[in-house]
Amino acid sequence: MSDQLPIRGSVSIPESELSWRFSRSSGPGGQHVNTSATAAELSFDVAASSLPEPYKTRALDRLAGRLVRGVLTIRAEEFRSQLRNRDAARARLAALLAEAIAPPPKKRVPKKIPRGINERRLENKKRRSDVKRSRSRRWD
Repeated sequence: MSDQLPIRGSVSIPESELSWRFSRSSGPGGQHVNTSATAAELSFDVAASSLPEPYKTRALDRLAGRLVRGVLTIRAEEFRSQLRNRDAARARLAALLAEAIAPPPKKRVPKKIPRGINERRLENKKRRSDVKRSRSRRWD
């Protein structure tokens, strides 16, 4: 295993900033599930991390709903092996952080609607209005 977790481009976080906890997985699984701690819980302190400052600020803003005192926690228990759960948690953390530190999307520049399109739209509205008005007239 490498000592860096790649996030996006040249941005990566050292493995030493990740803290792990292991516990028993929930759900069915027979006797094996009662004796082995296969569920992996990965914690990453975003606020005290070595991420560059603009990325850290962006991540703290975008992940605010998932953070508890600046710490992001991910729990993986979908596999029966602790190693696979560790890899799944690591991959989920990388994906979450990559999305969180991504640059904001470019602003949409509104374009002017061509005159012909606008005139056709108004003409259609007028035609529909005439049709509906002609239906509602009373013939005495």
